[in-house]
Amino acid sequence: MTAPMAGPAALPGALAIDLGGERVICLAGRALWWPAARTLFVADVHLGKAASFRAAGVPLPAGHSAHDLARLQALVTANAATQLIILGDLVHTATSYTPSLTSAFRAFRATCPQLSVTLVRGNHDRHAGAPPAVWDIDVVSDGHELGPFNCCHEPTPGTASDRAQLAGHLHPAIRLQTTREGVTLPCFWLHAAGMVLPSFGSFTGSATVQLARGESAIAIAGQTLHHLRKR
Repeated sequence: MTAPMAGPAALPGALAIDLGGERVICLAGRALWWPAARTLFVADVHLGKAASFRAAGVPLPAGHSAHDLARLQALVTANAATQLIILGDLVHTATSYTPSLTSAFRAFRATCPQLSVTLVRGNHDRHAGAPPAVWDIDVVSDGHELGPFNCCHEPTPGTASDRAQLAGHLHPAIRLQTTREGVTLPCFWLHAAGMVLPSFGSFTGSATVQLARGESAIAIAGQTLHHLRKR
């Protein structure tokens, strides 16, 4: 069972919380905003996933990656971000690196040439290989420390640290159920060690999380965020 959790007032599409001693803002656009450092965090973008399926003979439509890069550009612009941290799985597979994807990513970079972009290498990134140099991305390993945060791809909720963990990988969602029907929503999962972000990519699945006592989830319902805790 889950119940609404009291917290700081939110603007439409945004919910402010305290994490690692810092004020951060969960965005309905499936990103986390750290205002003090003008830093945007996203996880699991999976660019080129549809292209990798098409390369394997599965007839899927194009356009997911361009759509997601446009969403990302809008978030960067709206928040005047100077730094973007991608918590793993930027690209789906090696076959995702098509000329059209590189063209789309270069167009994204052209809209924000001063933006610093750092990729925390995820499991898909390890198999896909490093992004082309023209993408202008710094690639780092799991455990990249940034202020009060430990930036990872795969979360380790039971790990004690003096830094709050920010991770992805799980594509977390929460199931809300009445006696007659239910709905599954993407969410930010808050656990004792930190937070797992929802997957940013529009062509990704999700995994339902079961909240333990003391944990909470910030569910994304369209442009509305709901902070829920285990009852």
